[in-house]
Amino acid sequence: MKRTGIFLTYFQGERLRDFPQALAGILDKENVSYYDAVYSSCDGLYYLQPASEELLLKVHSQSMVHQVKLSGDYESALYSAGGTVQAADKIWQGEIDNAFVFTSFGDHHAGRNFYGGMCYFNGAALAITALKERGVRRFAIVDTDSHHANGTRDIFGSDDDVLHLCLCYQDYSDNHNNVDVKIPYRTTDEEYLARMRQELTTRVMAFKPEYIFWEFGYDATQGEYGDKGLTRDCHLKLAKLIKGVADKVCHGRLITILCGGSGRALATYTIPRIIDCLAELGSYRAT
Repeated sequence: MKRTGIFLTYFQGERLRDFPQALAGILDKENVSYYDAVYSSCDGLYYLQPASEELLLKVHSQSMVHQVKLSGDYESALYSAGGTVQAADKIWQGEIDNAFVFTSFGDHHAGRNFYGGMCYFNGAALAITALKERGVRRFAIVDTDSHHANGTRDIFGSDDDVLHLCLCYQDYSDNHNNVDVKIPYRTTDEEYLARMRQELTTRVMAFKPEYIFWEFGYDATQGEYGDKGLTRDCHLKLAKLIKGVADKVCHGRLITILCGGSGRALATYTIPRIIDCLAELGSYRAT
């Protein structure tokens, strides 16, 4: 079994109201470590660390950080991004093999000097910056949120050491390892997984990243605001595919970051299944 870290930050809205209770039967496993920023004290818990302002300013502009401070959501944004940074650190130290990071504010719409779409800071970019300072050189970011990752592309668009694979609304590729894959509306699970298998396996296996970051959004699910036609069971199949590639190419160093999606029932259904897959507990099967 893999040693999996779960990083749960402060959250707003209804979609995560069932957590951490929805992880019953997972949190008590010996190979699962739980890092918590909700409760002030609880036996057996580790504590989530916020991102430092020093690290923020290595990725985002000072004026942007100042604007987030004025938003009233600064503390939650620090913990949202900090979970990804801490997950990368724990994997680098060999304490865990992979991770699932809950966010109150997502990643991929936060660029160097702009933010939007409920994304204040780019946790993946902060984590990659910290890892680069430790000598790690090659990374892959796989984005299955329904929308284009404009913030991530802004930060890494000319960085040849980062493969950015985004499944969104357009087909695009360039000489800096940036790839967009168009996912049309009314796409079936089989079509989506086939495109992912083709692009992910070919590109990631050739690129040989040392870490993979999966920006996981369930907003492309039927009935969600980014509905592309996917069923709720597609996400577990996707997790198995991405984890399988990570196991082959980078010793399983995979960090899954919760991005888009609004439905509470969908979150409660999909997230425990993905974490179960990461930790190789075998409680759920892809149908």
